[in-house]
Amino acid sequence: MDYVSALVPPVVMAAFFIGVVRVIVKTQGGAAKTKEDAAVDAAMARTEGAPQASARSEA
Repeated sequence: MDYVSALVPPVVMAAFFIGVVRVIVKTQGGAAKTKEDAAVDAAMARTEGAPQASARSEA
């Protein structure tokens, strides 16, 4: 019975991990996808513009 008690925790953790991955995959997209994409695009534009602004002020 020692082998059963040794295998239970990894099996439980593997099942939990698979469940978490499935939830993450299922929640991608949906109604808020456009809003989330726009927020990411705006954040990327701000970070891409920041080094250029500081480079101009130093020159």
